[in-house]
Amino acid sequence: MAGEVAIRASLARPYLTAATMPQVAYLLIEVTPGQIMTQVRAPVNVCFVIDRSGSMKGEKIDRVRRATIRAIEMLDAQDVVSVVIFDHRTEVLIPATPVAKPAELADRVNRVRDSGGTRIAPAIEAGLREIDKGPSHMVRRLILLTDGQTESESDCLRRAEDAGRRNVPITALGVGKDWNEDLLIEMANRSGGTADYIDRPEKIVDYFQNTIQRAQATTVQNANVTLRFVQGVLPRAVWQVYPLITNLGYRPISDRDVSVPLGELETGSGRTLLVEVLVEPRPSGEYRIAQVEVSYDIPLLNLHGEKSRADIMLSFTTDAGLAAQVNPNVMNIVEKVSAFKLQTRALQDLAAGDVAGATQKLQSAVTRLLNQGEVELAQTMEREIQHLQQTGKLSSEGQKTIKFGVQKTVRLSDIKQEE
Repeated sequence: MAGEVAIRASLARPYLTAATMPQVAYLLIEVTPGQIMTQVRAPVNVCFVIDRSGSMKGEKIDRVRRATIRAIEMLDAQDVVSVVIFDHRTEVLIPATPVAKPAELADRVNRVRDSGGTRIAPAIEAGLREIDKGPSHMVRRLILLTDGQTESESDCLRRAEDAGRRNVPITALGVGKDWNEDLLIEMANRSGGTADYIDRPEKIVDYFQNTIQRAQATTVQNANVTLRFVQGVLPRAVWQVYPLITNLGYRPISDRDVSVPLGELETGSGRTLLVEVLVEPRPSGEYRIAQVEVSYDIPLLNLHGEKSRADIMLSFTTDAGLAAQVNPNVMNIVEKVSAFKLQTRALQDLAAGDVAGATQKLQSAVTRLLNQGEVELAQTMEREIQHLQQTGKLSSEGQKTIKFGVQKTVRLSDIKQEE
């Protein structure tokens, strides 16, 4: 079959000067399930691993109950759900079961009450056992929500590695201000999932629903990008920019070819990459500088090892007017990645005790965010700079907002271009 996965490539500058020096070029590569895939809905095997410790008392536990019930209502008999609750103990509230009678499952969720302390690792282990009971062809997800610190962080990381080996990405959600964001981020990374910060309990419902919707839209598996560059074009960095800004890196497979694993792709959004390359000088003219190949599987359609390809063309010119042209969408994304890099380096400086260096980089990031229209995030960062200058550290809430907020500054509206 053809058309299951579409590739679109855009250049930040469609023309480079026909100069004598190497130049940096930025390529935006969108890898998206095609229109044919909009009719395909993936069956989901999801386990909710929910913190019901004493600190969850009140609005947080109430919102979690509502969020879990709403998420279950989005599923049907082709899906499998399980619920594990934990404090300092672990309880399998709902063993893995097809969602044939959602009202009965909702009744069990409504009985959840807060109590005790926080031990995450045994709950993750129990959740993985429940997921293992479901059919292997399903899209697997483990949704973890917590609001506190846990014992045995090393055990949590080992369980996250177990999840990665089982192909169970963890969506690790922290609510409030007293949880360890670095732990949840590392757990998500090791499992192939994502972590996020929920600053207000009323947002829990939306986060749970969004996670289910994205799982149901996951139709493409084992996606991998191979970038084949011509002689004189060298890759320098590969960033994922949507759905989250992340430095993907790459694996060399020959002198000029590199491989970038993407994993799963969601219908309607897919993945978007920003590739930085160094281009050797060329005379005026149009040249093919690279080929993008995406290999993928679609188990629901019994398709394996399928491939899509696209060529990337770049022009060199002596016309200064043409050389000055830019693609504003791509340049805006380049700036957002630059702000993310500044924020990352600022936090590294702060961890090393360099408050002055961290402050300077955060101030530069604020300028870039304001130029991009990210006013609310820039204002948060400005408040944290003042807090940093006064106390020598960031506030817990501010640090979480910065870490997670800058990652999500690229949106589909930024990527979409006029045809």
